[in-house]
Amino acid sequence: MTEAVWGIMKRIISLGLCIMLAACGGSVPPPPRNLNDACAIKSERPRWHKDLLSVERRWGVPEHVLLATIYQESKFVGQARTPLSFALGVIPMGRDSSAYGYAQAIDSTWEWYRRETGNRRAKRDNFRDAVDFMGWYMNESNERLAISKADTRSQYLAYHDGHTGYARRTYQRKAWLLRISSEVAARAEMYQEQLKTCRR
Repeated sequence: MTEAVWGIMKRIISLGLCIMLAACGGSVPPPPRNLNDACAIKSERPRWHKDLLSVERRWGVPEHVLLATIYQESKFVGQARTPLSFALGVIPMGRDSSAYGYAQAIDSTWEWYRRETGNRRAKRDNFRDAVDFMGWYMNESNERLAISKADTRSQYLAYHDGHTGYARRTYQRKAWLLRISSEVAARAEMYQEQLKTCRR
């Protein structure tokens, strides 16, 4: 092998390694620093803000409703998963559910979204895809259950318990979920007021 050929091969190998390293790390950004300030989130993640507005236009779900739901589901952690369960406190038994990503969508509901929207390449750890999923799901809740897209509390209950569970009012037996849904609604109101000021 000549020195010239070896030099070209080394460059190709180096380039391949760089591409692999870029693909493995850094593709999912960390959560914004201040999760209690919608204007700070908007400023730190301007691309996210555009994605949220795009979903608002497409599905009619307000930005503040989406933000509050993402906060509750994942705290803006793109690779969030449910905790591992352990038998006898030490033997790992798997996760409580397949929920993953910003929206904490489970496998079956995510597949339903990809099939219905044709967005077959959508990924749960991609912010744009995750918020589009949320907008789509909340639009479905509006069409199937007549829940207003601006009714954060009811939208969250349907998001958490599913359309069938919401229709059966399963949430009424879950005091903890009723409390959390009220907290999500309060956060949405806070984000809405903040967004009014930073938009000006």
